[in-house]
Amino acid sequence: MIEVKTGGKLYIAGEYAILAPQQTALLAFIPIYMTAHITPNHRYQISSDMFSYSCDVITPDANYALIQETVAVMEEYLLACGYAIRPFSLIITGKLERDGVKLGIGSSGSVVVLILKAMVALYQIDVSEDLLFKLAAYVLLKRGDNGSMGDVACIAYESLLAYTSFDREAVRHQIALHPLPKVLASDWGYSIRRVTTSLDIDFLVGWTKQSSISKEMIKCVKKAIDTTFLSETDSQVLRLITSLETGDKLAVKTSLETISTLLEQLSPVIYNEQLKRLKMASVDLDCVAKSSGAGGGDCGIALSFDALSSKKLMERWREDGIVLLLKERLSFL
Repeated sequence: MIEVKTGGKLYIAGEYAILAPQQTALLAFIPIYMTAHITPNHRYQISSDMFSYSCDVITPDANYALIQETVAVMEEYLLACGYAIRPFSLIITGKLERDGVKLGIGSSGSVVVLILKAMVALYQIDVSEDLLFKLAAYVLLKRGDNGSMGDVACIAYESLLAYTSFDREAVRHQIALHPLPKVLASDWGYSIRRVTTSLDIDFLVGWTKQSSISKEMIKCVKKAIDTTFLSETDSQVLRLITSLETGDKLAVKTSLETISTLLEQLSPVIYNEQLKRLKMASVDLDCVAKSSGAGGGDCGIALSFDALSSKKLMERWREDGIVLLLKERLSFL
């Protein structure tokens, strides 16, 4: 039996703007994992702890449709590479939730990358992080996913990274017209780059315990996005990345505060009451906090620049009923 894992992701900056082509976002990999166990078998058998039953890859099943689609795409790729297809047993565990409420750090991207990694391990083939990203994005685009694919990039690369988005409608058009190998070989127009910082930063993740549905939030907020929001957000995200790399703490804090304000102005639904408390907890401390991702619940993040500020922030979060999911050194990512 072969075991593989995938983690989650959270946006530090660039949410919503990243939905437009050629915008940049900064994302952090979250080391809270889903696990897959895969082994050769005489027939396909797939099970997930999300559901009380298993299925195969042939019989249509609404609950397992994403997994079935991922297996089908990966087998199409394997056939194109000359591999003989063989059935397997696949067991998926790790719901990325607590007490039945999702954490908001994972996504359909986590599931897709997990299955791809399991099949890569089973067939013992070399797949680059970039190809893993493209295969996962291909699956989601084919299924009509409305996300930017930044989550997929972060989960595939398992790193703090800068992601510049591509024209997803153009790639969907390619998928409809061309075979998988040709689509994978084409230049989609995105950029993925690992980011490092010389600053001594605590990266903290706070969970509101309130679930948010990203797809629904995107539908609600997307119509408010205009060219001003895009240009101002992109300018601040690029400044933030440069400031992290050059060690300019004041610029990091200023850019994140500006990006947070832009999100608040974009739509009132992004900062619900818990996320407002999560952000306000950083006032008068040497740190900066904001919502992460689609908003409306799930998680927020903070960058803290000294141990005392981190301690006080965590105390304030706890008093406000916000759960600390993660605390780690950003410079070590």
